[in-house]
Amino acid sequence: MPEEVRLVTAGRVGRAHGLDGSFHVADPQHPLQAGGKLTVAGVAREVTRASGTPQRPVVRLSGIDDRQTAAGLRGELLLVPEHSAPLEMEEWLAEDLVGLRVEGLGAVARVMAGPSCDVLEIEDGTLIPLISDAVSAVDVQAGTVEINRAFLGLEP
Repeated sequence: MPEEVRLVTAGRVGRAHGLDGSFHVADPQHPLQAGGKLTVAGVAREVTRASGTPQRPVVRLSGIDDRQTAAGLRGELLLVPEHSAPLEMEEWLAEDLVGLRVEGLGAVARVMAGPSCDVLEIEDGTLIPLISDAVSAVDVQAGTVEINRAFLGLEP
């Protein structure tokens, strides 16, 4: 059985651009190249055109041939295979953090997107913002998250 390919977010479908199905990529996180493969709204597609700037890319995907179709996908995640968007040092996928242990609190139950940062929800209901002041170290291999208890008000 082939190993399952993990997908990571390359951005979101933004505002339609022109009449041919092209659109701006909102929140770009990884570059998209013509000929590259991605998944949007559960459908595998190929990037048929990539232009714009790294901060404001514009792409067109196979099977999306008009402005109305592109506009209908607005907000959908653009997912690429993990191997085509390697993680930098000190970067993790949210799914890699679930299950890691926080000493004295328990395991990370889930990672939630907050308005200004992601938040770790611990199995006891504690919420920890995923910022450097609150989280001092993450060791996925060891299965641990170290937190700054004083910053979080968890120490007297």
